[in-house]
Amino acid sequence: QVQLVESGGGLVQAGGSLRLSCAASIPRFSHYVMAWFRQCPGKEREFVAATNWSGGSTFYADSVKGRFTISRDNAKNTRYLQMNSLKPEDTAVYYCSAGTPGLIFNINEYRYWGQGTQVTVSS
Repeated sequence: QVQLVESGGGLVQAGGSLRLSCAASIPRFSHYVMAWFRQCPGKEREFVAATNWSGGSTFYADSVKGRFTISRDNAKNTRYLQMNSLKPEDTAVYYCSAGTPGLIFNINEYRYWGQGTQVTVSS
């Protein structure tokens, strides 16, 4: 059973930075894609970023590319989302997820989810 717990959210001013962490309990030999999604107020949950099991490939939504960086430390069983140059539009609940999707950005193909961490960016 995979368990995911997010942390690192908070309140920051526009232009500031946050680093989100996702502590993951994953069985041995599991080659999961690890991803971050977010749900902005009044909107559907959307893809943010993902990395494959080895960390050798990364993927980003156009809205965050160049500002956010996804990484993973398998030795520590922890995944990260470094968020720089934050904008008020980035305000959302951010969710860590894992799965074996055929399409990496398809929310319906991820099996495991954390409970989310709130990120609020003030103007």
